[in-house]
Amino acid sequence: MTDLSSPSPPPVLPVLADQDAIGRAAGLLRDGGLVAFPTETVYGLGADATNDAAVARIFEAKGRPQFNPLISHVSGVDMAETLGDMGETTRKLAQTFWPGPLTLVLPRRADCPVSLLASAGLDTVAVRMPDHATAQALIRRAGRPLAAPSANPSGGVSPTTSQHVADGLGDRLDMILDGGPCRVGLESTVIAVDGDKVRLLRPGTITRATLEAVCGPVETAAPGAIEAPGMMASHYAPNARVRLNATSVTPGEALLALGPDVPAYQGPMANLSVTGDLVEAAANLFAMLRALDAQTPDGIAVMPVPHEGIGEAINDRLRRAAAPRG
Repeated sequence: MTDLSSPSPPPVLPVLADQDAIGRAAGLLRDGGLVAFPTETVYGLGADATNDAAVARIFEAKGRPQFNPLISHVSGVDMAETLGDMGETTRKLAQTFWPGPLTLVLPRRADCPVSLLASAGLDTVAVRMPDHATAQALIRRAGRPLAAPSANPSGGVSPTTSQHVADGLGDRLDMILDGGPCRVGLESTVIAVDGDKVRLLRPGTITRATLEAVCGPVETAAPGAIEAPGMMASHYAPNARVRLNATSVTPGEALLALGPDVPAYQGPMANLSVTGDLVEAAANLFAMLRALDAQTPDGIAVMPVPHEGIGEAINDRLRRAAAPRG
């Protein structure tokens, strides 16, 4: 019998995130649609966090395991407090770092409106207030928290431009808001607070030292259970195999360098920061991984990154990108 199935819809193209586009995007979200939008960290694949069917579409579009929870993006502390219980320490952290790249994993309130799918069966809810005008306007106009993981197929390199989103998910969503390149370039720091005990679940550009200056000692979460996004062993991975702490390059590899002292090499190469600036390196990491991967090398050799400050977050992403894949 002839296959009469309908053709796939044409890919969605990015649209400039002006006020009209944000208004249309908010309407799509209220109706259960999927909208990719910029934040200061990476582009997010947004849906109404209170709508089970919409949240399920996120998992389907990304091919994301349902045991991997989602972050709910909020307009501020007031909205966050309707979702989870905020103690003195979490409130202090939110007041210090919001809006910004810090996600707080809170105990779910009994009347929390966020879909249980977004919590992946846990009794917690992850919340963040993004530091990006488009994201903030979209949340306000949608009038509800937005569940939004990175807007890319699950396990792959996170998107830091709207074109990255279109390349990976353009046929699986309803709208892409273009707000330019993401200025931070790495996903948020994620922490959980139990009383006065603070645990780091995912490092980010708000560093351990910066957190400890506000809340005291920060423990590293024990490996094992997935309590928050970004904790899976293999994640952020390009198609090419990634080799870490490289001091030389083999023929066929691409080189992801850092700093002024680079091995002599004539093949594909990108430098995260010629001066060794880790903030610049973090902002460039995902875009440069994508650009090197697009040249289909046999592998990507990555020069050592200092494991200090933001380097902890960069190395976390690289370690997961290089991990064995299932």
